[in-house]
Amino acid sequence: MIRYLSLEWLAALTDEVAASTQLQALASEHTIGVTQVVTEGPEGSVVYHLQVGDGVAAFAAGSAFPEDVRMEQTWATAVGVATGQLNAQEAFIKGRILLTGSQQKLVESQPVFGALDAVFNSVRERTEYR
Repeated sequence: MIRYLSLEWLAALTDEVAASTQLQALASEHTIGVTQVVTEGPEGSVVYHLQVGDGVAAFAAGSAFPEDVRMEQTWATAVGVATGQLNAQEAFIKGRILLTGSQQKLVESQPVFGALDAVFNSVRERTEYR
């Protein structure tokens, strides 16, 4: 098992995103940089990103560049969404996830996030949330 938001978890997602033929194909049709910031975790804040465009989809530690969208949330919210105990849309509506940047770009990139969900599901099976 790998711990949620650990370096091992980030590496697993990096590998899975790189290996996803669906994400790589979508990267020819979509361009977006999304930064995720998770605060108040066991090891402090964690920042990671998804960068999609020019035929390449990449996941890594740190902020996206260029960054189109930034999402900030606490550890408790991130774990709730990741484990399905909290609906992501509800978390946005209730202000538990702070979204800044281009909402339009986010909406236009929904196929990317659908494909990304399959990658997260694969890694989720090997993840512990503590």
